[in-house]
Amino acid sequence: MVKVRTKDIIEKFGLELLSGEEGINRPITTSDISRPGIELAGYFDFYPASRVQLLGMTEMTFAGKLNEGERDYRLERLCTDVTPGIIITRDLEAPEALLEASERQSVPVMRSKQNTTRFSGLLTNFLESQLAPTTAVHGVLVDIYGVGVMITGQSGVGKSETALELVKRGHRLVADDCVEIRQEDENTLVGTSPELIEHLLEIRGLGIIDVMTLFGAGSVLKHKKISLVISLENWDQKKQYDRLGIDEDKVRIIDTDVTKITIPVRPGRNLAVIIEVAAMNFRLKRMGMNAAEQFTNRLSEVIDENGKD
Repeated sequence: MVKVRTKDIIEKFGLELLSGEEGINRPITTSDISRPGIELAGYFDFYPASRVQLLGMTEMTFAGKLNEGERDYRLERLCTDVTPGIIITRDLEAPEALLEASERQSVPVMRSKQNTTRFSGLLTNFLESQLAPTTAVHGVLVDIYGVGVMITGQSGVGKSETALELVKRGHRLVADDCVEIRQEDENTLVGTSPELIEHLLEIRGLGIIDVMTLFGAGSVLKHKKISLVISLENWDQKKQYDRLGIDEDKVRIIDTDVTKITIPVRPGRNLAVIIEVAAMNFRLKRMGMNAAEQFTNRLSEVIDENGKD
C-alpha cells in the first residue's frame, strides 16, 4: 500500500506546483532526499532517480553557468519515469528546459519559499514519520507519569476498565482496543489511535464513552512513545509468577525489544494501582535505582555474614 504520494507533500508544505501536474499521484518510497549537484555536473552513473530531488541556490547557480545545450540536457535527465518530484527552494525561478521536460515525463516540479537546509530537514522528518514500519496491536496505550504503557491481554481480561481507572487517577489515554505502532528510530516505537476510535473507550455493560468529553482535554494524548508493555492474564495457580522482579522479560515489536511485565488478574487486585506503581518503578530503574537488585545484594551480604559467623 502506498503511504505517501507527491500530492501529500504539496499539501503538507504548501508547495507551488509549476509543471508536471499529471504526476502528482506518483508514490514516494524512500525518505532519502537527493540534491543532484553532481548530476548537473554530468555524472549520472548512480543517479538516485526514485528520490525527491531538491534544487537549492547551489544547484541552480551552477546550472546557470552551464552552456545552454549542457544545461538543458542535464535538467532533462533529472526527469525520469520513477522520479516522484523536483522541488526548487528559496522561491527561485525554474529553468524553462526543466519545466518542458517535466511536462513530457509527468514529473511534478514544485517550488518552496523556504531555504534549502531547513526545508530538507522538515521534508526528511515528514517522510521518515510517514514511511516508518508500522503494525497494529490489540491493547490499550496509556501515558502514566510520562511512561508510555501498553496494556495487552485476552479479550475481556479488563484492559479498558483498567485504562478507565487510570484516566480517573489523572493519567492520559492514547488508544483503546487497537494501538497503531510505527518505528520511528532504531529503538523508538510510537503508538497512536486509529482515527475512527480516537478518545473512545469501550466498557462492557456500559458501552462506548468519550474520554475527552467526560474528563477533559488533559485526559487524552495524540501519540506516545511505548516504553513498557503490561500483559494481563487470568491467574493460574499452577504458574510461578515473578515475586522479586530481578529478571526482565522483553517482547519484540517490529524491530525493537520492549520491557514486558506479566500481571496475573484475579478478584480483589487493584490493577490500576499495580500498573501505576509498575510505571513508577520502571522510571526508577532507568534512573539507576533497582529495588530488587538492592534487596538481593543486601540478602547476599547477610547470608555471607552469617556464614562467617
